[in-house]
Amino acid sequence: MKIRRVMCVVLAGLLVVSGAGPVSAGERQLLFYNHVWGTSDRFTADAVERSAYLRDFADFEVRTTKGADGKVWTGRYLRGRETYLEVFGRGDVPGKDGEPGAVGLGLSTERDGDVEALEVRLREAGAEPIDFTQTRDFGDGKPVPWFDSVYLAQEYQRFGAWAMEYRQEYLDDPRSRVEPARFPGDVTRERYLPDVYRDKLMRDVTSIRLAVTERDLADTVPLLRAGGFALQVRPESVVATRGGTTMRFDEVPSGRTGLKRVDFELNRAVARHVEELGTSTLVVGPGKRAVWTF
Repeated sequence: MKIRRVMCVVLAGLLVVSGAGPVSAGERQLLFYNHVWGTSDRFTADAVERSAYLRDFADFEVRTTKGADGKVWTGRYLRGRETYLEVFGRGDVPGKDGEPGAVGLGLSTERDGDVEALEVRLREAGAEPIDFTQTRDFGDGKPVPWFDSVYLAQEYQRFGAWAMEYRQEYLDDPRSRVEPARFPGDVTRERYLPDVYRDKLMRDVTSIRLAVTERDLADTVPLLRAGGFALQVRPESVVATRGGTTMRFDEVPSGRTGLKRVDFELNRAVARHVEELGTSTLVVGPGKRAVWTF
């Protein structure tokens, strides 16, 4: 990774938490839940795309993006204040990511330079981080550096997780339409996402539940630990907390993987509403919460 930034962070040691033990007060959290994506069947993806209700529920967009190396994908985005959800249908992403049951998780930094601090923690723990810079083409054929990413598995079965840090070149580009920085080195999720959520029901993602293979989970745990999450290791599952969004990973055979559940915090309390979206169900309310099961 060719980083042209000056590190302005203090490097902390590796955070290792198992069971339900407390997190050391001296360890600073480097990563936070950014977004999750899941690939569903075409019937469900089309129902999500056509839903009039989702356009009132969230800052909703269907977008086709051209990234690094010409890779193109079409996603259905539900954005909140700091977090979001992305839904793909069969074939919306190249390769195996476009097959139902595929799922991915983005964890992002909040301060410029923390991705380097993360790599230090990973190497100190004996891991070998892999660097990659994602770009985005706004339509003029000139890719703009979008975010730097770090991941641990060169190949994954059905689930991949990565760390990401938004690039200043992208944040400074007027076409990105992001908010002004609130402090030096501001690469926060709140800055990146628009404020349209204020006029919608969805405020943020509070919890996710993923079904992943044993191998993919083993490749993910070191990244969660180095990022500063508190981990509860249970038989055949891991729960990561700290940072606002709870993430549960259940070990399953390869044929049963996928995004299983997303919980949301709402901007206001509402009466109960049930929205059937293909083979998935979104239950909104009662109160200030919603649950989407897949």
